Amino acid sequence: MSSEQTPAQSPAQSAGRSAGPESTGTAPAAGERPRRLTYAAALAALEGIALVAAGGWILALGLAGSPDDRQQAVTGGITLLVLALLPLLAARGLWQVRRWSRGPAVITQILALPVAYNLLQAESVAIGAGIALAVVSVTALVLLVNPATTRALGITGPGRAE
Repeated sequence: MSSEQTPAQSPAQSAGRSAGPESTGTAPAAGERPRRLTYAAALAALEGIALVAAGGWILALGLAGSPDDRQQAVTGGITLLVLALLPLLAARGLWQVRRWSRGPAVITQILALPVAYNLLQAESVAIGAGIALAVVSVTALVLLVNPATTRALGITGPGRAE
């Protein structure tokens, strides 16, 4: 083969795209993680850890304490522990700059907003928790939709195929 000849390119290469990031779910520049993405991963991890702590506490009270309804306490604790998987997996994916992780992270924040609203309606110490949850959720949403974050994750808008 002479220096002028080149091997045939695949359709993905000829269109200017590589098959790697899209098939593996990683961002094109996986080595570079913007600060906003790091903060979003930290907030998602914080929410996941809070759910694990709350679920563990409710489960422990349900098993060892004397709740009004033991079955309801155990079920609630296990439910919170299972729900903690979503933000924890999203945090891990964001930390590793995985494209798929933004969806679960955004869903977690959107689901947290009605919970924060309900906590704000309480007339107890839960108001402080509602304020904290609302601030964390809105902050994480802003970080997740930030253009630097979407670029780092390799997410393009509708009609902007590479």
